[in-house]
Amino acid sequence: MRVAITCYPTYGGSGAVATELAIALARRSHEVHVISYDQPFRLDVMLPNLKFHTVTVGDYPLFRYPPYTLNLCNKLIDVVEEQGVEIIHSHYAIPHAAAAWQAREVLRDEARRRRLPDVRLACTLHGTDITLVGRERGFYELTRFAIHRQDVLTAPSAWLAKETDEHFGTNGRVQVIHNAVDLDRFKPDPAQPWRGCIAPHGYKVITHVSNFRPVKRIEEVVRAFAVLRQRMPAVLVLVGDGPDLPKAEDLARELGVRDDLRLLGQQKPEPILQASDLFLLPSRSESFGLAALEAMACGVPVLGYHAGGLPEVVEDGISGILCPEGKDVCLGTLAADLLADESRHQRMRLAARARAECFALGPIVDQYERALLGCQSADSRFVHQG
Repeated sequence: MRVAITCYPTYGGSGAVATELAIALARRSHEVHVISYDQPFRLDVMLPNLKFHTVTVGDYPLFRYPPYTLNLCNKLIDVVEEQGVEIIHSHYAIPHAAAAWQAREVLRDEARRRRLPDVRLACTLHGTDITLVGRERGFYELTRFAIHRQDVLTAPSAWLAKETDEHFGTNGRVQVIHNAVDLDRFKPDPAQPWRGCIAPHGYKVITHVSNFRPVKRIEEVVRAFAVLRQRMPAVLVLVGDGPDLPKAEDLARELGVRDDLRLLGQQKPEPILQASDLFLLPSRSESFGLAALEAMACGVPVLGYHAGGLPEVVEDGISGILCPEGKDVCLGTLAADLLADESRHQRMRLAARARAECFALGPIVDQYERALLGCQSADSRFVHQG
C-alpha cells in the first residue's frame, strides 16, 4: 500500500496520532509519505519507506494570507503523480480533507485517460474539526462537503462519531478507531531522574500536557492546582506551548502559586509523565484524550470531566477520577484527597497502566490497516446528503 498522510505538525493529538500511524505502517513495509508545512514533532525515526514532504507556502503580495490549502493541494498532486500514491489519509478535516478532494479532482482526468483508478480518500476526524472549527459559519459547508467526499471516515471515540452523525449527516459511516499508545515508550519508571529536576523532595508532581488552546481550559488546571496546593507541597508542570500559556502564568501569579509552576515547553512527554503523580485534563469536549492515555500508560491517574470521549479512556474511580461538568474546583479537592490516601493512589496507578494496555499500538494499527486497505475497494459514492 502506498499512502500519503497529511496532518498538522504542531504539538497536539492529531499530529501525534498521524505521525505514530505513519511510522507503524512504514514498519509494516507500506510506503508512507507524510505531508505538512513542517516536520511533525514526533517524526523522529528514519525508515527507507517513510518520507516527509514539505508544503512550500508562497509569499505573493496579492494574497493577504498565504493560501495554504491550495499549496497543500498542489503538493498532494505532485506526490500522488511522482510516487504512485494510492490513498490520501487526511488527519483533521480542514484543510486536509478539503485539499485531498481538490487534488483528486485535478488528478481524475489523467487517471481516466490512463485507465487508472482514482486515488482514494480517507479522513480521521480528531475533535475540534467537528465540534468547533467545522461548526463555524465560515467553515461548516466546506467541512460537510469535504467529509462527504471521503471514501473512509474514522474517529477516535464513539462520542465523536455520534457528534459527526448528528451535525454533519454522516449516517453511521464513521468508523471508531481509538487512539493508541506505544506501551514500550510510555511506561512507568519510578527511578525517573526528571523528578528531582522539577520538584523538591517530598513534593507531589501534577502535570498537564497540551497545545494550550482555549478548549483545553488551562485556567481550570491552575485553579485546581491552587486548591490542592493549600493542602500539600506540590508543583504544577505544564508541557507544550500555545496561545493560552501566558494566561496560566498570569493566573498562577494571581493565585499565589507562580513559584510552584514549571513551564517546560515542547518536550518529549515520556520522562515528565514518568515523574508525575497526577495528570489534569479539564477539557469538556475532549474527543479522546491522547495525552491522558499516555499519562495512564506511565502509571499516572487522570483527573478530568465526565464529558466528550474521555469516559471511553478513563474508568471513573478505577484508573482515574471524572468529575461532573460544572464543578470547577472539585478537581483540586479530589486530587488532594487522592494523593493523601497513599494506598488508593498506588492502586489507581496500577489500574491506569492496566487500562492503557487496552489501547496497545499493534491492534489499533491493525484496524487502520484494514480500513485503509478496504478503502481501495470502497464505493466512493459517499455523497453529500441534504
